[in-house]
Amino acid sequence: MTQTQAAGVPRIVVVGAGFAGLACVRRLEKRLPPDKAHILLVDPTSGSLYLPLLPQVASGVLAASSVAVPLARLLKHTVRVPGGALGVDLAAKTLYVKKITGEDEAVKYDYLVLAPGSVTRTFDIPGLAEHGRGMKTLKQALNLRDHVIAQLELAAAANTEEEKRRRCSFLVVGGGYAGTETCACLLELTTNAARRLTGLEPEMISWTLADLADKLMPELGEDLGGVAMRMLAKRGVTFKLGTSVAAVTDTEVKLTDGTTIPTETLVWTAGVAASPLVRGLGETLHGRLVVGADMGLPGWDGVFALGDCAAVPDLAKQRDGVQGAVCPPTAQHAMRQGKVAADNVVAAIGGRPLREYFHKDLGLVVDLGGPRAVARPLGIPLSGIPAQIATRGYHIMAMHSLRSRLRVLGNWVSHGVAGDDLLRVDMGMDRPRTLAGYEFTDMYPDPEHIAGIIEGLESDGREQVE
Repeated sequence: MTQTQAAGVPRIVVVGAGFAGLACVRRLEKRLPPDKAHILLVDPTSGSLYLPLLPQVASGVLAASSVAVPLARLLKHTVRVPGGALGVDLAAKTLYVKKITGEDEAVKYDYLVLAPGSVTRTFDIPGLAEHGRGMKTLKQALNLRDHVIAQLELAAAANTEEEKRRRCSFLVVGGGYAGTETCACLLELTTNAARRLTGLEPEMISWTLADLADKLMPELGEDLGGVAMRMLAKRGVTFKLGTSVAAVTDTEVKLTDGTTIPTETLVWTAGVAASPLVRGLGETLHGRLVVGADMGLPGWDGVFALGDCAAVPDLAKQRDGVQGAVCPPTAQHAMRQGKVAADNVVAAIGGRPLREYFHKDLGLVVDLGGPRAVARPLGIPLSGIPAQIATRGYHIMAMHSLRSRLRVLGNWVSHGVAGDDLLRVDMGMDRPRTLAGYEFTDMYPDPEHIAGIIEGLESDGREQVE
């Protein structure tokens, strides 16, 4: 009996294929055979992304296919709806979806699991929306890699020292895990690239890490945060703590402390905000939907919210005396919440009591590039090679499939032996999706236009690149 043919069975709709949503769906498949429930997964992508390793994709250490696992490989009898959830009518038990074709669709449900995750948190800063580059999706990571390599190539061919310095200058805003790891990994890429590109030297590369907080990664504790700062400072990173961005143009960034950084690269990783999908669905805490310890949405039976979009009570911290503590938006909580949410859906179908989510944090790991890392597994502070072993070991164990683990291990070995190819695919370029656009044949002007270009350059007194 197929899902489309079965009648009288509950329809379970899960929104989001991130850590929480995927863990929920996989658990539901194990506990509910196809003839016991319709399971639908709503997500615009065809794969589940292992977000913590995106900086290594941007730096070329890992291939994109290593951190994105195809959902078709992971799921057995779940129907996937390729689209983004736009809104929920709780009273009508209806989810509104915009499919990747642009069509709108209304999806009915009996049980709803909301795990749409988070989006990059931005502010009303002049120029940020136009010039800031994020690190939340696979496309953003690949686009950032293309951009950074292109800046180095353009700097190597630059005619002026001012342009060379500007293109070799990079700014990361956000001193959390994403920002720190992105800065560290791309610093490794740019420094190594400068040794190989004629016209550049490693000393020309400049990286700045800015954050409104006065400490780097305060969740790690003052000692390990200080170790991470010293590791990065020794490699040439400049820190602008207690500082944020005032304005951005295509050639410079003005900071709130009055300084100006000439650069064409601003990486914005200054925190995340809950998905807009949860707005208006109930009480929120700092934008996250307030739910019970069983992840149920108060007042609405059969509706659950978890992961980055939900303020799930952290019972472990509350037990230790931290009143009102909620779970941080981390992968380890999201994956475990997904399993408990699935169990609670099954319990709700069977009329049984729901289970509360309880998990004691296992610690934190931060990859700082090469053999450098800091970590606090199970409360034990580590740095250097021991921390890197713990960091990479954790990532391998947390990945969704054996295939992904083998690919990541292979990437780490091959990159350690052969280094980076410095290849850009220009996927972020705004080009027409035509034969001429893809092959750049639309860039060739007629002879008269070329003559006009040459005349204009000569009148401006510009030198041609030799």
